[in-house]
Amino acid sequence: MATFPGKVMVHLLAEEYRGALLPAHGPVETRAILRRAFAECIGLAAPELDPQRLLTAQEEGALRHVLDRVVAGMPLQYALGRVHFHGLELAVSPDVLIPRPETEELVDRIIRAWPTAPYRIVDIGTGSGCIALALKKAFPEAEVFGLDISEPCLALARGNATANGLDVDWRLCDALGPDLAAALEGGEGPLLVVSNPPYVPRSESAGMQLQVLWHEPHLALFVDDGDPQLFYRSIAVAAGRCMRPGDQLWFEAHYRHAAGSAEVARGAGFATVELLQDISGNPRFIHAAK
Repeated sequence: MATFPGKVMVHLLAEEYRGALLPAHGPVETRAILRRAFAECIGLAAPELDPQRLLTAQEEGALRHVLDRVVAGMPLQYALGRVHFHGLELAVSPDVLIPRPETEELVDRIIRAWPTAPYRIVDIGTGSGCIALALKKAFPEAEVFGLDISEPCLALARGNATANGLDVDWRLCDALGPDLAAALEGGEGPLLVVSNPPYVPRSESAGMQLQVLWHEPHLALFVDDGDPQLFYRSIAVAAGRCMRPGDQLWFEAHYRHAAGSAEVARGAGFATVELLQDISGNPRFIHAAK
């Protein structure tokens, strides 16, 4: 049956999604992609509830644009251009990593660990700004900084802050450079430093999903196999030099190297270091305190 822009019913385009996605994604993932795409593009998470609805030309165009990108191998989050993270809607692009559920867990753990708000929060390697913005929302009185080596990341994070009405100070900073320590110094009250740095050894790229390997930024993903603790050591040493009793350092880490990341924090002079599991039971988070 011929169709024309603005004359396509919901169930026809839903069937087109299923036919295009099932071979590569299987029934469960196809259903999830379809529901998310329809919810984001036309506000209808369950197309079967209104199958005869006629799509406007704009709605059809948006849905087809997402489908074409996903079929070409792009992650759905990039195809949509946005994600939901800890109650925030954030723009994402291939300049930044797609925020993972484990990172939401990290934010949850940090919030529960602070009965009162920290005075300053510094998020190192902020990317989309997801951690910095979620913590600013949780601790509105805190002074929050988001640091990144990438100007495109910072530009996107600034836009996310504006869109969500949150005030964060975004700064260009190399986590491996001498300017990191200066970015952590100052302030009169409790300091929280948090980072989800690059932690995937390059040798693991051969086994990664192509969606991730082809589309997500390698600068934010990979670390050389010879020194998987490179970023953890740089951050822990800089933080250890300027932190005082009551200050806290939090990391997200590779489950295979998380124990080593915890040892790095101990070596940097932190009195208390905890290695915590994620919801799947993998060692994932490091909580260090002076």
